[in-house]
Amino acid sequence: MAAQDERGFTKTDLVMFNPQAPNFQSTVNLVDRDTAPGGYQLVDPDKSGKKNQFDLVELAEQVQKADQFTRATASSKLTVIAEQVRFLQEQARKVLEDARLNALLHQTSCNFKKIPGKTYYVYKQRKNPDQEFISMISPQEWGASGPEFVAAYRLEHDMSWTEERDMERRGNELMLINKILDAGTNVQFNFLP
Repeated sequence: MAAQDERGFTKTDLVMFNPQAPNFQSTVNLVDRDTAPGGYQLVDPDKSGKKNQFDLVELAEQVQKADQFTRATASSKLTVIAEQVRFLQEQARKVLEDARLNALLHQTSCNFKKIPGKTYYVYKQRKNPDQEFISMISPQEWGASGPEFVAAYRLEHDMSWTEERDMERRGNELMLINKILDAGTNVQFNFLP
């Protein structure tokens, strides 16, 4: 019935599996292997490569754990991407809001040529309070007799407008940008660790 092959392994006849009978299999040979590759025996073939049914369960648990880690890693990376998308959406909203404000200010009535770098003041018209106009005269220069003040803006060199409360921050940003442009690649960032 059983015969040995050229490697010394015992071959058995095919036996039909009976699902009612318990499985008392003690070892399983997962992969055919060469016990002496290139003529050199590296390990004891009787102690390596043979697994019992409990080792197979442990192997299946490791595969399942690897799947869970892969899913968790993908999930965390997708979370970072979602945060970046929300940040970009907020940036896009701010850009659109700035563009709307810039267009509105450029279309506001004024009787002079606007010069970049100068601060201008928006007031409500006395005759028609729903309409506004741009003036070079500050509220302090008008005094108490001036029209109703709305806001102050500086016209930047890129023809965008900066609100008075953001002028210092924007000035610092532009100074840093000009420093970078003037120095080329030799600029030192003091705020970096």
